[in-house]
Amino acid sequence: MFTMQEIMETIKMVQEEHLDIRTITMGISLRDCVDENHKRSCQKIYDKITRLARNLVPVGEALASEYGIPIINKRISVTPIALIAEAANVESYIDFAKTLDRAAAEVGVNFIGGFSALVHKGMTKGDQLLLQSIPHALATTERVCASVNVATTKAGINMDAVYQMGRIIKETAVLTADRDGLGCAKLVVFANVPEDNPFMAGAFHGIGEPECVINTGVSGPGVVKSAVEKVKDADFGTLAETIKKTAFKITRMGELVGRAAAERLGVPFGIVDLSLAPTPAIGDSVAEILEAMGLERCGTHGTTAALALLNDAVKKGGAMASSYVGGLSGAFIPVSEDAGMIRAVDEGALTLDKLEAMTCVCSVGLDMIAVPGDTPVETIAAIIADEAALGVVNNKTTAVRIIPAPGKNVGEYVEFGGLLGRAPVMSVNSFSAVDFVRRGGRIPAPIQSLRN
Repeated sequence: MFTMQEIMETIKMVQEEHLDIRTITMGISLRDCVDENHKRSCQKIYDKITRLARNLVPVGEALASEYGIPIINKRISVTPIALIAEAANVESYIDFAKTLDRAAAEVGVNFIGGFSALVHKGMTKGDQLLLQSIPHALATTERVCASVNVATTKAGINMDAVYQMGRIIKETAVLTADRDGLGCAKLVVFANVPEDNPFMAGAFHGIGEPECVINTGVSGPGVVKSAVEKVKDADFGTLAETIKKTAFKITRMGELVGRAAAERLGVPFGIVDLSLAPTPAIGDSVAEILEAMGLERCGTHGTTAALALLNDAVKKGGAMASSYVGGLSGAFIPVSEDAGMIRAVDEGALTLDKLEAMTCVCSVGLDMIAVPGDTPVETIAAIIADEAALGVVNNKTTAVRIIPAPGKNVGEYVEFGGLLGRAPVMSVNSFSAVDFVRRGGRIPAPIQSLRN
């Protein structure tokens, strides 16, 4: 039973502090949709998604109405398409992407993730075909999201894949130049990718997952900011404890809604991902949480320490609240989706180098970063390699979602609207990494990978 105080606290969180369920994501296995005839395979994929997810949106809307908690997005993740399409005798996987898009539109979800490949140790023919298909797939679909895992702590970093992703990102930007390179906002390059992440654009349904599952992603930057402001003069121990207790309450709410959704849909509940995912709305910013801790502006000295405290407290609170915390669970720092981050970049407090340092202690990595459109492929690949190295050595997930904005330079903006927001074009280091990136091969796994 919930006490009246808990109920009133939740109402206040929703009405005044932007608390919401950011996403209910249904994971669907497509392993039984493999067929050497790609048309039959696509039809199986469409039929299975529309059958299992037909009630996902109505159930999400009903729960939002009954519980009085906004459920912003309903999404789908599927088995990495590189694994499913490989049996088909085709030279492009664009038809598979279009099938996913058509199925997502039919059931009413805003994004479907899983146009993905896992290439951290090498590539099969199917992986190669998927990577080659990414630019046109993202340019010709509306809801499809793509991800590629190029590194793990156990395998090291596949630098051939990293270099190829630099080219793919540039090509995707060019093909969606009329939309400020929007295709790149639907493409993530990972190290140590989690198989149960409900957040886009990196969600896919891992091969160790069940036939179908419901994962929820909860977000509450405004709630955490409000809690931090109430202990303005407290020491760091008290500050961490306050954030931890707040994260506990948010996680409990997320699991409650997730389990209710799973029960009504007749599928297992998977995990709740407690990630502080910001939006462009004022008051819904991770950067503003850090500033509430005492930083004049996000990006100044002390920002990495503040983010480390925040991320750790969020994870501890989530772990106390649920035995099924998964995905990424921590703090996201996407520039375009966070009004405080945008302000910090505009005022010169936050740079690409500082963001890279912050990714050592946050949930993911360089997220929704816009750079000049003429940034060389090798520079983009080197940025990906740096992030992958942080993930591999520290045994954590890192990722890059970067937009080389076509025709734009430092100080200009890309405009995506909605949840994706707007991003200031940031400067990159002008010195070359060409000879390094072009070496090829695989950077070996670090010594800490030998843990058996």
